Amino acid sequence: MIKCKKLLAVATVGALGLAACGSDDDASTDTAAPAETEAPAETEAPAEDDGGSICEVTDVGGVDDKGFNQIAFEGAERAAAEFGLTAEVLESASDADYETNIQSFIEKDCSLIVTVGFLLGDATAAAAAANPDQQFAIIDVGYEEAIPNVLTLNFSTAEPSFLAGYLAAGMTATGKVATYGGINIPPVTIFMDGFANGVTYYNEQKGAEVEVLGWDVEAQDGSFAGNFENLDDGKALASSFADEGADIIFPVAGPVGLGSSAYATENEGIRIIGVDNDLTVSNPNEAAVYLTSVLKKIDEAVFAATEQVVVNGEGGGAYVGTLENDGVGLAPYHEQEDDIPQELKDEIEALKVEIIAGNIAVV
Repeated sequence: MIKCKKLLAVATVGALGLAACGSDDDASTDTAAPAETEAPAETEAPAEDDGGSICEVTDVGGVDDKGFNQIAFEGAERAAAEFGLTAEVLESASDADYETNIQSFIEKDCSLIVTVGFLLGDATAAAAAANPDQQFAIIDVGYEEAIPNVLTLNFSTAEPSFLAGYLAAGMTATGKVATYGGINIPPVTIFMDGFANGVTYYNEQKGAEVEVLGWDVEAQDGSFAGNFENLDDGKALASSFADEGADIIFPVAGPVGLGSSAYATENEGIRIIGVDNDLTVSNPNEAAVYLTSVLKKIDEAVFAATEQVVVNGEGGGAYVGTLENDGVGLAPYHEQEDDIPQELKDEIEALKVEIIAGNIAVV
């Protein structure tokens, strides 16, 4: 009998799971074969490359989610091009597909199977235990006991979220900002903790009273869509927060957050902070509403995992992306650049230095 290892939500390193999981309703595809998607345009490296394969299993968001799953596959594609490999992806329409998709790639003898997100933790651990010669990497999961053939890829997302909270507090015109998640699980709420604590720090430094709607750090409870796919839920949540007076909203819910961006586009005076990817770039039709985005550079982690495991033959271990190693960060301000006072920009940069130095606790 396979004994699954217990998952750890490593709050101290901000292990994000599903913050950018999810996609729109038509993102799910047949899980029996590598998916064909609009973005990324290719699901495989050139056929002549035969040095091995990087195989990604997505969560229910799909590979074209403008965030989490998509960024991971972009990293796989870049690694494939760089190292002469192929890159393949299987999309999961539901959690019932996780085990099936992983097994499909085991049978294809993939050099490295990359599983995306907290909810794939048990299925990945079980598959790794049953197939000790198969190498895995998993995003946003830690295990109580290290698994020799699983490389864990985690990110200290509370760090840039803290910066985003401080920025939001400095930019709000109403004195109210908001955040919400997809599902109340630690990989999501670590973003919300960092954001709320950044607002609190601003208030302490400035003698301000900016209020955070949607999340109570002490109670570890707040507003959630209950999913990572439904854009209508994102619109409804943004509308509700706006009715309460919030003018800056930080969705930690993958494509659900695109619904909030759509609401902000249709309703003047609302700004959005994106998550995982630079949404000004990945969602250009609504670029004007993004104050910034909290970046989790999953593509860099997947690239590094491929080099470590496939190229150098070193399985297992742990990677943590931080502000210090540029594994997380804030996106440029783009169209909002001129609206942000230089003094506030300078304070953000100074805070970054202090966080890296360990002088400010973000959670």
